[in-house]
Amino acid sequence: MLDLERLRALHSVATYGSVSAAADVLHVTTSAVSQQLAKLERETGQKLLERNGRGVRLTDAAELLVAHAERILSLVEQAQADLEAHRGSVVGQLSISAFPTAIRGLMPAALLRLRTDHPDLRVLLREEDPMQSMPLVSRGDLDMAVVQDWNNEPLPLPEGLHKGVICDDVADVALSSRHPLAARATVELKELAGDPWISSSPDSICCDWLLRTLRAIDSEPRIDHMAYEFASQLALVGADLGNAILPRLGRCDVPPDVAIVPLAEPLHRRVYALWREEAARRPAIRAAVTALRAA
Repeated sequence: MLDLERLRALHSVATYGSVSAAADVLHVTTSAVSQQLAKLERETGQKLLERNGRGVRLTDAAELLVAHAERILSLVEQAQADLEAHRGSVVGQLSISAFPTAIRGLMPAALLRLRTDHPDLRVLLREEDPMQSMPLVSRGDLDMAVVQDWNNEPLPLPEGLHKGVICDDVADVALSSRHPLAARATVELKELAGDPWISSSPDSICCDWLLRTLRAIDSEPRIDHMAYEFASQLALVGADLGNAILPRLGRCDVPPDVAIVPLAEPLHRRVYALWREEAARRPAIRAAVTALRAA
């Protein structure tokens, strides 16, 4: 009989490319993963790993076993979800990731509601950008991710994931109070063509979106400054170093030298929760979505 935890260890090595990376994901030591794999080799009578330079690679037998392990682990998760659904109780552990502004704007209230309504549920939260969190949910390293997309740039949904809409989040333009358009009730984005802009870090979903949005109005973006936190962006805007587009969910205290001006043609992002199809029947998933929508 093949041991489930040993199959999980092999699957993690195949997914993450090394024994040490698998150990990090499984929250065990490298030695523990190596011992699990050695026991699995004895169980199967097959060599599963071979040296490959300074690392390891899977043998043909291991590749065959990994393909079965994916199906087995998926069935186990589905069975757990069905048992929880049959019992109808919100219990166990739920791991969730969320992008930074959702961590600040949604998660505290949602987590408080879950703790109050479902004291037997343990929620583990971590901050992740959507492009990093979606593969983690697909692989089963996270139970749920809170992600975003923009109305002019939908987020592609990976196969095998379900989503639930949490809310729409409108974005406004932050201008220095010295900007000529700072006193306007609304502003057209094209009126700001040629201005310098402040963006989040270059590898983030928000930076990519800003570049494409400005290019769509025939404005080659001039991004002189990058800061990941919206509070830092507002400080730079207040120093008259550029404009920023800020979603309302992520807006913190606005400095007195910054004007927040709505766009005449609103831009908004939609906030979703994502989870695996196998986990769709878990009461904990439904409870988390309910708590997020209430928040």
